[in-house]
Amino acid sequence: MRGLEMSAGFMNMAGYATSTKQLGWLSSVLAGILMCKVVYDLTGVISASFVKEYRRLNRKQKLEWDNRGFSTFHAIVASACALYLLLVSDLFYDSREQLVINRSSNFSNTTLGVSIGYFLSDLAMILYQYPALGGVEYVIHHGLSMFAIIQSLFSGQAQIYILMVLFTESTTPFVNLRWYLDVTGLKNSKLYIYNGVTLFLGWLVARIVLFVFYFYHMYVHFDQVKLVYPLGFYSLLTVPPVLAAMNLFWFWKIARGMVRTLSKARHSQ
Repeated sequence: MRGLEMSAGFMNMAGYATSTKQLGWLSSVLAGILMCKVVYDLTGVISASFVKEYRRLNRKQKLEWDNRGFSTFHAIVASACALYLLLVSDLFYDSREQLVINRSSNFSNTTLGVSIGYFLSDLAMILYQYPALGGVEYVIHHGLSMFAIIQSLFSGQAQIYILMVLFTESTTPFVNLRWYLDVTGLKNSKLYIYNGVTLFLGWLVARIVLFVFYFYHMYVHFDQVKLVYPLGFYSLLTVPPVLAAMNLFWFWKIARGMVRTLSKARHSQ
């Protein structure tokens, strides 16, 4: 019986994924990869010209510096698009007759496609330079993220939940800024402290509280969630909890770091 449901789910995906849509998805993924390449190169060129500390970095540090450049750019673009689709556009308004679980648009599809291109690019760099740009936790995070996004893009289902998770990328610029300040010798600056507090609060809202709302929304709309094709349904039940656990672990580390930084700043006064 479950096999028949699984087959029906893939048939629905095949019916949704028309050749025109597939071409659009492929274009958006390639656009995401190109975006990463362009921003990566521009980050290196601009930093070498205007940031004197950049010229003092070793090859490994320059590699991570440039990588964090396109990571920051994608985070700003993706979180802004997710916020627009979730709160500003009428795509997920209750007044619409279509089930919220089945709603998508060309813009939401493009946003997901570009993000797939980013995760592919970043994961490729992480694996090629492993472990210079991150350990196994980053591989798991990127792998699960792509797995969920690809399913949502190909099926047109559960995009509201994928966009919620994509909005959590809004904390990435603060993570990257902390690294930039550290590697340039500004770890004792006020900006480092302010950024740390902002990162703590932003992580609390975007990656902890938002996930609580995520699970609450799924619970309230579970009658619709059950209509998602089987693989997507079980992914919604398993992938977000794993990401939430990783976010809690990282939040604990951020909180410890912030406490140490504030204590150090207080004792130095």
